[in-house]
Amino acid sequence: MKPRSIAIVGAAETTELGKIPNASQIQLHADAALNAMADCGLGPKDIDGIACAAEWPTDLAHYLGITPTWVDGTMVGGCSFMIHLRHAAAAINEGLCTTVLITHGESGRSWIGSKAMGNNQASLGGQFEIPFGCLGPPTMFTIPVLRYMKDRGLTHEQLANVAVVQREWAGMNPRASFRDPITVQDVFDSKMIAYPFHILECCLVTDGGGALILTTAERAKDFPTKPVYVLGTGESVETPMISQMEDFTSSRAFKVSGAKAFNEAGICHGDVDHLMIYDAFAHLPIYGLEDLGFVKPGEAGDYIWERNTAPGGELPMNTNGGGLSYMHSGMYGMYALQESVRQMRGVAPAQIDGAKISVCHGVGGMFGASGTIVMTNEK
Repeated sequence: MKPRSIAIVGAAETTELGKIPNASQIQLHADAALNAMADCGLGPKDIDGIACAAEWPTDLAHYLGITPTWVDGTMVGGCSFMIHLRHAAAAINEGLCTTVLITHGESGRSWIGSKAMGNNQASLGGQFEIPFGCLGPPTMFTIPVLRYMKDRGLTHEQLANVAVVQREWAGMNPRASFRDPITVQDVFDSKMIAYPFHILECCLVTDGGGALILTTAERAKDFPTKPVYVLGTGESVETPMISQMEDFTSSRAFKVSGAKAFNEAGICHGDVDHLMIYDAFAHLPIYGLEDLGFVKPGEAGDYIWERNTAPGGELPMNTNGGGLSYMHSGMYGMYALQESVRQMRGVAPAQIDGAKISVCHGVGGMFGASGTIVMTNEK
């Protein structure tokens, strides 16, 4: 993709976030979509490309009254929206469509109108992991993080500290689910979910969603919003089974996706002013910092402990409060993208002064997939 050829002109989350018992999943998609359209002054008839996960694009297009010339229903978990954005940018550049709507909506807490996700006994995981008790994120994520802690020397205090720093950022965000400060000891005192994870090191369970609207950079000047340009993109997948990771202390998909995005953007790590790394569980920012190349293997725990990613640090990270304190309805990637856009627009609650480049990195499944987006506010 040619850098800066595509711009994000519309961005919004659902009107409410957190607990929304009066809206179904497809209504959350629609609410976010209409808010994003209102943000940039468009209507359904102006949209000719649509992408979503959890809901079928066919259902959503019908629900919104959109007749698209391009659709994408990629569903690889929480980073699906990063990948949607990458595919949409390519489609617009190829002339397959002109204006793409990417939506997210999940009733992750209230479970209203959600699609059932059962465990398929014939699947790879159903045959080779579930029979041994490896079921769901809390038990699946313990496997790599315990190996990482043993091999790299990460302490329980450093792991808990990730949640502490995330809560500092959340304290500046009026929309965050939890804003009260916490300490490492508070994390240790919280309920143990699956060793080594306490509940404060696990993602929130919420309702909500968000939406983005993309078009050509050339058209961006015609919109009332400040354009955010797509500078680089990357995507990859590794394995649907946590036991089959190439290396428990690193994600191959992270490395491939991140390197592709950085190379396409033509930037180095020192150019990055703002960073979003999917933090469903406290260890993910540690893996992300290392696999994206911001620090060397084994250094991320110390790097966060030394407050480099905290307010006032050299690399502000997860400035909305992240999936640990802001929002996590099941697939967090859209919320991370929204915060990167806010930072590039200069309107984030915890705005980073002078930020010009934001990197937004997501994970899907348990290290199964990855998507990376580099954004800038400079044409």
